[in-house]
Amino acid sequence: MWFGQLYGMSDHISFNLAKEGYNVVKYVPFGPVRDVMPYLIRRAEENTSVEGQTSRELNLLKIEKKRRKL
Repeated sequence: MWFGQLYGMSDHISFNLAKEGYNVVKYVPFGPVRDVMPYLIRRAEENTSVEGQTSRELNLLKIEKKRRKL
């Protein structure tokens, strides 16, 4: 079984899955902006929690930075 996520979305989930030994893949859509943007907008609309994830992700990054003492 593989878990796949859009790069940059809830990285803490994929990190913890990988840490537990699960197969994880991150994907990055690429191509002309006119082709990629509709996809990214659709994904953002599908994920109603995107707005709340931004502050959570930032907080997790701050915690990790402190843990690494950077």
